[in-house]
Amino acid sequence: MSVRIITDSASDITPEECPANLTVVPLSITFGSKVYLDGVDLDHDRFYEMLIESDGLPTTGQATPYEFSQAIEEAQGAGDEVVVITISSKLSGTYQSACMAADAARGNVHVVDSLNATVGERCLVELALRLVDEGKSAAQIAEELDRRKGDICLVALLDTLEYLRKGGRISSAAGAVGAMLSIKPVITIDDGAVAILGKARGSKNGKNLLNQAVEKSGGIDFDMPLSLGYTGLSTKLLDKYVEDSRYLWEDYTDALLCVSVGAAIGTHVGPGAIALAYFHK
Repeated sequence: MSVRIITDSASDITPEECPANLTVVPLSITFGSKVYLDGVDLDHDRFYEMLIESDGLPTTGQATPYEFSQAIEEAQGAGDEVVVITISSKLSGTYQSACMAADAARGNVHVVDSLNATVGERCLVELALRLVDEGKSAAQIAEELDRRKGDICLVALLDTLEYLRKGGRISSAAGAVGAMLSIKPVITIDDGAVAILGKARGSKNGKNLLNQAVEKSGGIDFDMPLSLGYTGLSTKLLDKYVEDSRYLWEDYTDALLCVSVGAAIGTHVGPGAIALAYFHK
């Protein structure tokens, strides 16, 4: 019996990238009264165009139990076992939706809370696909994912505090001071929740903080999935970071995966952010 992996669009895996044994369930994005499905009828480029043009922030909605149920039924109808991997339960209700669908399904469905998001969640999905290729059962895959998910490190450098201000996560005064001083927040995912690693003056200092975090974690395990991400319409900032930090990648520069971060996370951090996710040594 084969294994189907199901994840949500917060993993920033687009439908075009999906192998036959991977299904992506979309989160929703609402601009005004119009609701879009992330990655289905709203691609990343159009999302950032709308985000930049909009006076207010869109809202994001969790994937629903019904959508997960449909994906699970399709997989089981094809004779597949199922492992579902979701965005952190501390960031979205999507994990609870997946659990509800799994409880209602016939047969065993294993749900894994990634305790991560965007490229961090993506790393866990890529590990799951490797384990499928190795012939592991759904139960074995879920057990290994739960064992290894705590080894994933995600660090990100934001370009602006403006979207955190718009979302009410910082005060207007703090946002204004941050803009005036060119403050670049460096964040991470710690036990499934967003945490601030530091606030740097300027992009160069921010990138230094990212690299210090990598070194402090013990470095990158290049035998495991690794992914870099960017928000917005251009890879320019991420390309510069990759080039400036070549010493981190050693001989692996050509194998680096750089992906667009979509609406689920982009709504809250805005364009111009860069992120790195990896399994530490």
